[in-house]
Amino acid sequence: MAEKIAADVAYDTHNEKQHSPDLTETAGRNASVALNLVENPLKRSSPEQAVIDARNFAESHGMPEHAELFGKAALVARDPGRFETVTSLNEPERQALAYERDHKWHGPKMLWYSISLCAIGAATQGWDQTGSNGANLSFPEEFGIAGKGKDEWIVGLINAIIFLTAGLIGAFIVDPLNHYFGRRGEIFITALCLTACPIGSGFAKSWQGLFAARFVLGIGIGAKNATVPIYSAEMAPARIRGALVMFWQLWVVAGIFLGFCANVIVKDTGRIAWRLQLGSAFIPSFILGCGIWFCPESPRWLMKHNRHAQGFKSMMVLRAHPIIAARDFYYSNVIYEEELKETHGAGYFSRLWDCFAVPRIRRANYGASTVMIAQQMCGINIISFYSSTIFENVGYTATQALYASLGYGAIQVTFPLMCIFLLAAGLSLLEKHGTKGEKIGPVVLFVYLFTICYSLGEGPVAFQYSAEVFPTIQREQGMAWAVCINNTFAGILSLTFPRMQTVMTPTGAFGFYAALNLIAWFMIFCFVRETKQLTLEEIDQVFSIPTKSFIGYEINVAVPYFIKSTILRRKIPKPPPIIEKGEKDDQDAILVG
Repeated sequence: MAEKIAADVAYDTHNEKQHSPDLTETAGRNASVALNLVENPLKRSSPEQAVIDARNFAESHGMPEHAELFGKAALVARDPGRFETVTSLNEPERQALAYERDHKWHGPKMLWYSISLCAIGAATQGWDQTGSNGANLSFPEEFGIAGKGKDEWIVGLINAIIFLTAGLIGAFIVDPLNHYFGRRGEIFITALCLTACPIGSGFAKSWQGLFAARFVLGIGIGAKNATVPIYSAEMAPARIRGALVMFWQLWVVAGIFLGFCANVIVKDTGRIAWRLQLGSAFIPSFILGCGIWFCPESPRWLMKHNRHAQGFKSMMVLRAHPIIAARDFYYSNVIYEEELKETHGAGYFSRLWDCFAVPRIRRANYGASTVMIAQQMCGINIISFYSSTIFENVGYTATQALYASLGYGAIQVTFPLMCIFLLAAGLSLLEKHGTKGEKIGPVVLFVYLFTICYSLGEGPVAFQYSAEVFPTIQREQGMAWAVCINNTFAGILSLTFPRMQTVMTPTGAFGFYAALNLIAWFMIFCFVRETKQLTLEEIDQVFSIPTKSFIGYEINVAVPYFIKSTILRRKIPKPPPIIEKGEKDDQDAILVG
């Protein structure tokens, strides 16, 4: 086998020398094709040195029995598109790599089990926020806070507190919880919190008791929201990680829908209906807590804590073949070592400061913060939190309002359309004449259309995008900040909307959020960068492009092309991308050669 690896090294070295003139020529051509290339650090050294480094890595981290495997994996990771040229691969390894290339969704059962469990973690988010939607129709009367003015602020605070504590407390305890308990342990602890607190909410004897239960619930939500997307992103292969965004959103929507279903199911239980509506949110969290112990720990978390042998063992159960596991794990480690060279400090606050001080990480922070705040600026959560109240205020009975909200949960590009539909819903609230159907129908229709647009665009993106754009070293701190932004603004929205309806009228409130959609659209345009089918480690290089250059490209290249090709329907050549994977150079060189 050593002879085969030596032959691979000799072949690759010869091939690089043979094609060096073409590579130069191709690089010149690609300068007009891609403005920036995502660099593979393994290309900096010779194939021979890559094999030596990989074998040393295995031997120095307690995996000498896998030294040969890592040597081959280094050659595959060095040039993934040409793994057929690695002659030291045996036939099962070659077939496994070819099958992976040709079957995007191929993966072992444990990968899909773990990702599915993370999806249940997403469902807890939807269910937690919709339980209070139905409860808003009755708990204010139960506690004597159904009036105007001060009572509106109290109701808003009870609804908002889970998001305020999620953003301001829960998000920032993620790092110590992850450090001491791991990704799995942290998810288990937060699942316990999210199981106990809804039950506690259902047994509250005063609005102050309900407030206290939801205060603690919010801490669990914040910690869970920051960790589950990271855990999912760190397990998923690069080729499907983006598609899993929709899987995550599907389960957020499923949680919202199931929460509305629970609201309807218990609506006829009398005075305890709101208690059951709030308490039912324990169901997905209980499943999450029970199921997480059968999942492997995140390989990247184990690697980060210098437990490489355990990390590779974990990666083995998450990939379809040892050669795939070795390739992904070794490449992750190579990039992690690169990140360590740029780290300003190892402490919590040093890593948090890096998210604002280090240019590449700061740009990633811009993108994550933008999608998080845009999710609240779009106004979707005024529907999630208060749809039953909104529908009741325009003429539905309490029961009809619950069924209308159920329809909203079932239907869960897009910011301009969201602006139009939300504004239309607000204007429809001005209709005071005609039958009940004529008054209510347009409001419900435009709310549904607004929600469809949200679920096609902003809805799936925010949490998964934020979980993947930060380097391994700063991932907990970056995600904590992003979750803080998202939940704090969700809390502000939930707190202010009851009073906003009174002061600004429902139409004015809807119009306000319609305008914010346009602002959010502009922010997305300026700060959110494409990360499609890049590894978590390569994504960091996407943000090496200065913000000024990125915005300049969007305005001067991307927008004119969109207008000419899509709106004016002209047949024009596609402009050069702002970034491209570096491996394309080698593939083009092979074609030229």
